[in-house]
Amino acid sequence: MDLLSFPPIAAILDAAYALLMGLADLLQPLAGSASAALAVIVLTLLVRTILIPAGIAQAKAEQTRARLAPKLQALQRRYKNDRERMSRETMKLYADEKSSPLAGCVPVLIQAPIVGVVYALFLYPVIAGHPNALLADQLLGVPLGASLVGTIAGGTATGATALMFGILLLVIVVVAEVTRRVFRPVVGASDAAPGVEAVARMAGFLQFGTAVVAIFVPLAAALYLVVTVTWTLVQRVVLRRRFPLGPVAG
Repeated sequence: MDLLSFPPIAAILDAAYALLMGLADLLQPLAGSASAALAVIVLTLLVRTILIPAGIAQAKAEQTRARLAPKLQALQRRYKNDRERMSRETMKLYADEKSSPLAGCVPVLIQAPIVGVVYALFLYPVIAGHPNALLADQLLGVPLGASLVGTIAGGTATGATALMFGILLLVIVVVAEVTRRVFRPVVGASDAAPGVEAVARMAGFLQFGTAVVAIFVPLAAALYLVVTVTWTLVQRVVLRRRFPLGPVAG
């Protein structure tokens, strides 16, 4: 059974679709033929705004983890031969700090269904049993339902398609590189175990995975990805200043 056809999920998806197409209609006098694409951007911005509290919670959890890192490392050294005692002392440390090792996971779990529903609007040609008219609209002559790989494989790629996806991919790559540089993990002397530096470097390059995804998804979804990664970078910079990690002991 298709999960999106499950009645409660289909109803939520259909309501989100109605909101999206309503936005496109409202933006028609302003944006003309680009109103659907602009509606994708506006809806994405609305969703990211709603999810700001979740981002704040993640930033606070990250700050707490950085603050507790030296104490956790001390516990690991002290009780390295007593896993049960280490676990008890770790939980006690988090309890004393009125936090939890899973504090950063809860905001992600809250965001996932919301983001999943919105992202589905830009991927599926059928929504709640009816055609997804959004994907038939165009942006500068490129259908919102067209993907770069799909048009190349089908022999329907045009200069406009290449230019449109080229611009979007460039933005995603630039944002990914800025994110990688600004939020590069610092590997201290205490982290000098074999492979740790390589893992940290690999984590930085995973930022570019979104660009790979954008090659395969419809233009509407690629627009969503561009707005999302840009918003996420700006939000992380702002929240890092509001909730600085501070020096992490080595």
